[in-house]
This record gives sequence, structure tokens and C-alpha cells, in this order.
Amino acid sequence: MSESPAASLPNDRRLPPWLEIRHGARVVSLPMRVKFRGILHREALLLEGPRGWGEFGPFPEYADAEASRWLASAIEAGWHGFPKPLRTSIPVNATVPAVPASQVPEVLARFGRVDAVKIKVAERGQSLTDDVERVAAVRTALPKAAIRVDANGGWDVAEAVRTLTRLADVGLEYAEQPVPDIDGLAEVRRRLRAAGTPVLIAADESVRKEEDPLKVARAGAADLLVVKVAPLGGVRRALEIVGQAGLPAVVSSALDTSVGIRAGLALAAALPELPYACGLGTVSLLAGDVMRDSLVPDDGAIRLRDVAADQGLLAEFAAPSHRVDWWMERLRRVYGYLQFTEASPGLPPGVAPR
Repeated sequence: MSESPAASLPNDRRLPPWLEIRHGARVVSLPMRVKFRGILHREALLLEGPRGWGEFGPFPEYADAEASRWLASAIEAGWHGFPKPLRTSIPVNATVPAVPASQVPEVLARFGRVDAVKIKVAERGQSLTDDVERVAAVRTALPKAAIRVDANGGWDVAEAVRTLTRLADVGLEYAEQPVPDIDGLAEVRRRLRAAGTPVLIAADESVRKEEDPLKVARAGAADLLVVKVAPLGGVRRALEIVGQAGLPAVVSSALDTSVGIRAGLALAAALPELPYACGLGTVSLLAGDVMRDSLVPDDGAIRLRDVAADQGLLAEFAAPSHRVDWWMERLRRVYGYLQFTEASPGLPPGVAPR
């Protein structure tokens, strides 16, 4: 796969000067309650701009081109603000990591009352039995909840069809990214429909990692899209993609702090339709946050409100100095990359600031 293109900012929203970006940057390392995506600490770089706080937290393995989308999103939040909301309360699902079935009640308890649950499956080193038992434990705990599973592209086509056919008995709402590629998604969807298996297919990585996010819709590879603000370059860009795709959307998070969740809420609040509970309750998976009044679910929803990082918590969860250096160097590079793609004035094109 070719390298993902950089994000772009709207024409009337210029890239802030480097020194302004650098001045408000803080790096945090937040402990996880349970392992998620193979990590026990979530690192993120927060930016304070004139319109508020933005979050730059691309996972370490992402190249600068892909990470530039995350920076464009953080700049939108901190310097340009969000579109006008159409709703002020956002329904959210609980998220159950790939934990043993015995730990499911403990994880669910952190979310309070919810009407939908996303369950991680296809974890490396685990078996189909592990997945089935985890899903069954959620169904036992919440007999009436909508259940969706997320494989993060961990199956091949045959595994996906076999597993989803077995899991369909619990009443799956949809399966998120069961296989890695668009052709595979289309084939899984075709086989399930041919067999009369009532499981919808949702595309996540195939939307945000492709050069053309709309390929999923054109290929008939999914029934709905999972959209995350930061990997798509911001709320406005995500709204454009959803509108052009013409498919229902579920807004999800990238294991964000409350600052990043606020951007996800802004997207969910601005979508013309919001047919599914959103995956924005993931602050409950963190053992720390950058706000004392975190954006976590209350009675199955999160109310839209502004956020501000707490200076005491920024200090308490400050990343070690060598990790701060790593993130600041990454920010410098990605800013230079984004500056080059925007042809912004101030430095020669493509020259990262010092």
C-alpha cells in the first residue's frame, strides 16, 4: 500500500506559526486499566491554541504523512474550532478489550448504563473460543444491548465468515473491519448475505488508511463507516467523507484523552444523522486523564461541553523526558510535512522548523 497522503486544512484556515504550536505543547503518558492495542500506557501530545485544546496522538508506528492528518485535526480543535452542533447529547457504547470472559463484568461496570457494546476480537495469540466466550459474557451481562465486534482486520475471509456465522446467534449489530482490505470486506459481506447471516459489515481501517476513503463505498464493501476524527484530518474533513460516501456513520475514538474525545463528540454532534451509538466512551479504559471532570458516559451518553486540560494533571502524567523529546521531534517533522503540503508562508517549503 502506498503511503497515506497528508491532511489538508480548509482554505480559510491557515497553519499557525511553528513557535505558537511549540509553545503550548505538552506530552502525557496515561496508564491503561487493561492492555489495549498491546499497550499499557497511552501517550499523546496536547496543543493549546486560542480556541482551546487539541490532541496529537498518532500511534508510534504511523509514518509522518499519516500522522499529519492527526496534526491537522489538533490544529482545527485548538485554532479554528468546530462546526455548529445539531445535538448536545451523544449516545455511546461501552468498549470491551480482548480480556478473558471472567473480566467482562468488571470492564462493563466502568461504563455505567449503556445500550450498546463494542467487543474486541481476533486478538493475536487468542482463539475463536476466547472470542465466543467474551461475546457470550457480554450478552449474559446485558441481554438487551446492541453488540458489535471489532476484529481490526485480524481475520482472513474464511475465518471471518466462519466466526461471524457462529457469533450471529447472539444478535450482532455489525462487525467492524473483520479483514484487512477492501476486496476482502466485499467478499465477506457477499458470503454472509448469500448465507442469510444477518451481520452488517463496518469499515474502519479501510476508510482512514486508504488514499481514497471513498473506495469502500464504491466497492460495496461495507454497510456503514466507522469514522475517527484525528486519522481523517479533523471534523470538517470527516463530515465531507461521510457525506460523499452516502453510508451511515459511527463515530469512534483512537483511545484519546478527553481532549481528543471532544473532537469526536463535535463530529457526532454535527452529523445530519446519528443512527448508531458512538465509540467515544473510551476514557473509561484509562486510569488517568488530563481533565478532572472527564468526558465519560452518564446513563449511556456524553453531553457536549468544552474541555480544558488541567495543569496539575498535565504535570502528574507528564511523559518521561526521553519520550517528550521523541514526541517533540515528531511534532517538528510532521509540522514541516504539513507545512509543505499546505505551501504555507514562513519557512521554505518542506523545511521542518527548529
